[in-house]
Amino acid sequence: MFLQEQDTLSTSFGMQSLEKTYIAQGSIDKDFCDTELEELFSRALSTALADTKVTGNIIVVPPDISRIHSKAGFFTELCQKKLDNKLAAVLPALGTHSPMNENEITQMFGEVPKEKFITHNWRDDITELGRIEESFIENLTEGAVRFDWPVQINKLLCKDIGGFSLIVSIGQVVPHEVAGMANHSKNIFIGTGGKETIDKSHFVGAAYGMEKIMGKVNNPVRSLFNEGCNRFGSRMPPILWVLTVVEASTLNTKGLYIGFGNECFEKAAQLAQKININKVEEPLQKTIVSLPPNEYKSTWLGNKAIYRTRMAMQNGGELIILAPALERFGEDPLIDAIIRKHGYVSREKIIETIKSDTQLSGNLCAAAHLIHGSSEGRFTIRYCPGKKISKEEILSVGYKWGSLEESLEKYNTNKLKLGPNTLPCGEQLFFIDNPGLGLWTC
Repeated sequence: MFLQEQDTLSTSFGMQSLEKTYIAQGSIDKDFCDTELEELFSRALSTALADTKVTGNIIVVPPDISRIHSKAGFFTELCQKKLDNKLAAVLPALGTHSPMNENEITQMFGEVPKEKFITHNWRDDITELGRIEESFIENLTEGAVRFDWPVQINKLLCKDIGGFSLIVSIGQVVPHEVAGMANHSKNIFIGTGGKETIDKSHFVGAAYGMEKIMGKVNNPVRSLFNEGCNRFGSRMPPILWVLTVVEASTLNTKGLYIGFGNECFEKAAQLAQKININKVEEPLQKTIVSLPPNEYKSTWLGNKAIYRTRMAMQNGGELIILAPALERFGEDPLIDAIIRKHGYVSREKIIETIKSDTQLSGNLCAAAHLIHGSSEGRFTIRYCPGKKISKEEILSVGYKWGSLEESLEKYNTNKLKLGPNTLPCGEQLFFIDNPGLGLWTC
């Protein structure tokens, strides 16, 4: 069904001149083929261009290669095909992640000309649209934190600087440790945000409690993003959201939601909750998580193996993370150094350390990451890396170490099925082949 449910001027989502949903299709039983996706996207894009009377240049904001299964590469290629010269720039929403290299750009975005890609620098390439007062955030987090929050974005996304007529923001809606459900306004405020924006929003989620946020559409972090949109979004061009819902086990696209405003996100999130939240009947005693080497080279990204399983793990259980491409802890040299200094310790210890350590208090996204990456002493986390990071380094940040070769010999991932397994020896375990695609909870 091609929807045009709302066609009214709206002030509820200030960045948009229209509050309008064009496509809202998806279900547990639906599997979109590329032909269907192209047809629906093409129709929605044409109508959106007409509704907004776009005559100038357009910028696309997709995720980076750590979200390669989102279909964002496919839709970015379609933008190039449909818009041609009107597509002036592609700004991958890196957030704090390392820049994509040429091979990764080709792998994800195919024929899109490389000269159109711009690398977001979260420390320098930003402009501030305004600030949200500390009393608002204190109330939002029920007293967990008290500071103001800057609404920062890549300067090219500001109408007065970049000069673009339309932003096409593309990505997958899936459970997320910071925002509850990923994408939509997170793609802008975190993916193209500045240091202070990212620091404080991450810490809001960690201080409030990750378990109270994961998989939830409505939560303090999402409310913070929405408030930023409401107050200061008029300084950005209209944003056309292109949102997918992808099944973890098959990588099939189950939902496509395109529109201006918030409704398309809410509909996508409802489907993602059904498809990407996996409820296990009993807590997991032993879980094996495999990190695909083209996506996970740091614990900053690889710790999704912890975030996404922590609510399903049994007290005293063991989480084994197979990380063949692991080569560092942080995506950023400073963050890497902070992780090495403090390690993955308890929430209580990190919050206490912030009071006396100015480096940690000045890098709250790192503090949040350390909190998220801890088991809080409930279960063992055993990292099994390749040859690019040593046993001593793994042990130094508070994790157990395991031999990748021995683990792969014992737990042959080519023979394991997703979910519960019983080995010939009688050992029972739970297997996940990519933690970034779902959430497991008991």
